[in-house]
Amino acid sequence: MSESADFLFELGTEELPPKALGRLSAALTEELLAGFTEAGLPFGGHHAYAAPRRMAVLVTDLGQSTPAQDVERRGPAVASAFDADGNPTKALLGFAKSCGVEVGDLARLDTDKGSWLVYRHTQPGRPAAEIIPAAIERALAKLPTPKRMRWGSGTAEFIRPVHWVVALHGPAVVDIEIMGLKTGRETYGHRFHHPAALVIDQPAHYAAILENKGHVLADFDERRARIQRQIETTAADLGGRARIDPDLLDEVTALVEWPVAVAGRFEESFLEVPHEALISTMQDNQKYFPLVDDQNRLLPWFITIANIDSRDPAAVRAGNERVIRPRFSDALFFWNEDRKHRLESHLDALKTVVFQQRMGTLFDKTLRVEQLAAHIAERIGADKALARRAARLCKCDLQSQMVGEFPELQGIMGRYLAAHDGEPAPVAQALDDYYLPRRAGDALPAGDVAQAVALADRLDTLVGIFAIGQAPTGAKDPFALRRAALGVLRILVEQNLDLDLKALLEEAAKGLVPAIPEAPEHVLSVFEFITERQHRYSLDRGIRADVFAAVAAVGCTRPLDFEQRMIAVNHFLTLPEAEALAAANKRIQNILKKQDQMPDGAIDAALLVEPAERTLFDMLTEITPQIGAIMAKSDYDGALTALAALRDPVDAFFDGVMVMADDPALQRNRLVLLQRIGALFLGIADLAQLNG
Repeated sequence: MSESADFLFELGTEELPPKALGRLSAALTEELLAGFTEAGLPFGGHHAYAAPRRMAVLVTDLGQSTPAQDVERRGPAVASAFDADGNPTKALLGFAKSCGVEVGDLARLDTDKGSWLVYRHTQPGRPAAEIIPAAIERALAKLPTPKRMRWGSGTAEFIRPVHWVVALHGPAVVDIEIMGLKTGRETYGHRFHHPAALVIDQPAHYAAILENKGHVLADFDERRARIQRQIETTAADLGGRARIDPDLLDEVTALVEWPVAVAGRFEESFLEVPHEALISTMQDNQKYFPLVDDQNRLLPWFITIANIDSRDPAAVRAGNERVIRPRFSDALFFWNEDRKHRLESHLDALKTVVFQQRMGTLFDKTLRVEQLAAHIAERIGADKALARRAARLCKCDLQSQMVGEFPELQGIMGRYLAAHDGEPAPVAQALDDYYLPRRAGDALPAGDVAQAVALADRLDTLVGIFAIGQAPTGAKDPFALRRAALGVLRILVEQNLDLDLKALLEEAAKGLVPAIPEAPEHVLSVFEFITERQHRYSLDRGIRADVFAAVAAVGCTRPLDFEQRMIAVNHFLTLPEAEALAAANKRIQNILKKQDQMPDGAIDAALLVEPAERTLFDMLTEITPQIGAIMAKSDYDGALTALAALRDPVDAFFDGVMVMADDPALQRNRLVLLQRIGALFLGIADLAQLNG
């Protein structure tokens, strides 16, 4: 028998959840290999297969057994192993018996620390046939399948009923019982093209047998690539380009075993409907891929992926066209109905929709957002009137029939309906853009009117929910406040809005006072919550935790300013003077912290008796106005670069001057000098917080 052979494990099921298939397949592979690794069973490479009705793992060169091991077991020392007559002691006899050998079979081990009797033998490896079942059971038990089900009369549980199991090590079946089924070498092909059993003679032939005989493309990535090629080719033949959403492509790949692209057409009259609604229906409801022209305008075509190579493709096409027509007809009806009324007409209806019991209705929230948006608009140079108008309309589309049918289009419908009503372009665009960012990495609202409304809406929610005692705890965040906080930060930082966050929160709290009188008391908690989000946000972009701490220590309340300081400190750390100055700052802060009362007053030049303190004072006198001018422009990078010039005089000061002099006047003067130096750095960040 060869020392290794390929191994195949396949679990045949009813159709697996498409959105979970990739995760399940990866977990099965990972846990199976982990079982082999922990048992010490060697293997070469591996390949995962995942299709709607199966998950499989091919492991190449899996050992027939674990390697044999040379074992040495140490017994009693030679000095105590024999009595005065040279006979084995009880300790030696007991050791030999426990090893299953005679005393004469033991060897002697001589070391610098003495000599011992030892038992040496070769422990044979564990056979693969003993390890594989345990590894499979472990892998199946650890799969992320929270909702398991039973089927038939058995007690087995899995995410879907299991109908066959293949386990081959080389050409031989590994005899196991999995979920009430005996393993074998028979798999099954496509449900319609080849429902009969297929015999797998060797693990390496698995994929080819399924594809060539069974009409099943088992490799997920290969199947995904084939689907994409078919879609792109079909779209090009129709004179268009397919919109291929990666998540939808993954889902469709998990739905079909034998993909065949089929084009379908719909009536051009439906193109009157906002294209987002049509695309949403095609992608989310029907799993179709829409087509657009070279100017990204929707075409009256779609592509679907059939799971069968039909003898009558026209019938498949007609069926898909037929199922989408009612959805499109509904969308056209709702769109026509919504345009019969101005968007603002829905405002009163918001009085019947509760946002949160204590925070009131959506109408109440709209009024608060309107006031806060105008306040923000004034501070960022946006048109206050337009910001008010956008805020007043921002929730109205929630009462439209289109959003009632297509909830995912809230905001988008607001933009379309506002434009239809003749609202100013910044207002119409803001009704859509104020939802941005909707998710991590999403785009941000580009216009200043949209930015004002986006900030106002989120800040009102943050302060209000904290004020009613519903702040996020652990993994629970029902109001998505973490996402709202990150959205506020991204808008302020990435769009260069230099606003005082604490002041904005205080303004938001004022608007909530009639309904929630205690709202102002929670401003600090909300500010700290958002600051913690900024910590995570900065870590994700490679800013060190100690850099964040150094800036946070100086009490900055403007996120953009906070960001600029962190960037400056990050750059400062690359300078050769950084380490010494950071250490000096830490020393300065430690000295000053020990004082019962901080020194004050001016530095007395007449008391600068040491050359090093005179030099430092002269440098400080020269650099202070320069730093002030640079700081006035918020050029923290330039300020820290200029402060780097203090390195040598500061080092010389600590080397040649006794700060805590016996003379109280000298001591006070030197403490004031250190305080002035520390204050220059603290104007940017507390460098004492840096870890070297």
